[in-house]
Amino acid sequence: MATVLQAAVREDLRGSRLAKIRNEGNIPAVVYGKEFGNKPVSVEEVAFIKTLREQGKTGVFHLEIDGQKTDVMIYDLQYDAMKNQYIHIDFYAADMKSEMDADVPVQVTGESKGVQDGGVLQQAVYELSVRALPRDLPDSIEVEVTDLDVNDALLVKDLKAGAKFEFNNDPEEVVVSVTPPDEEPEEPMTEDGEAPELVDGDPDAEPEKSGSDEEKALEKEE
Repeated sequence: MATVLQAAVREDLRGSRLAKIRNEGNIPAVVYGKEFGNKPVSVEEVAFIKTLREQGKTGVFHLEIDGQKTDVMIYDLQYDAMKNQYIHIDFYAADMKSEMDADVPVQVTGESKGVQDGGVLQQAVYELSVRALPRDLPDSIEVEVTDLDVNDALLVKDLKAGAKFEFNNDPEEVVVSVTPPDEEPEEPMTEDGEAPELVDGDPDAEPEKSGSDEEKALEKEE
């Protein structure tokens, strides 16, 4: 049974009304699409969070507005970390028979050989652009890194596209890599291959001035 999320049409579009909607436990939103047009709505926050957990950001579900159900997916989410709440949603009214582009999160799995040897895993891309029919969009792109050694990298072209979707990114774009561990800076050496001697153990101390005892006595008198 397809998930159905109830939505109410927003007639009053004043900014002050948005705060009231949120205080009542709802989230302001907008639904738009090529054939659908543009319609401001609001959805109940608890119901939306449940739908998001079930369907993911790329999942397609029914949004019911005034008794009419429309196939939608979440196109954009605005989240206020300070208030710990979603403050706005963009729903896309999907044409289920036409391919579309969507950003899909990258999920790194496994522990690379290079990391076990002290290397550092660098994730360069956290989302990949994918083209597919709405119902064929993946929830995430799994990137297995177990075989990556130090100085190895996985490019977009190394990932396997699904039977029903393809990548839009540059095939040569780096997704993850393993870099060498940070090296300790070497101490400066003397010509004899030994570390220079510190004055009184203080690296910032000034070296003792050279000169005769008479010159030192004159300096003290001055």
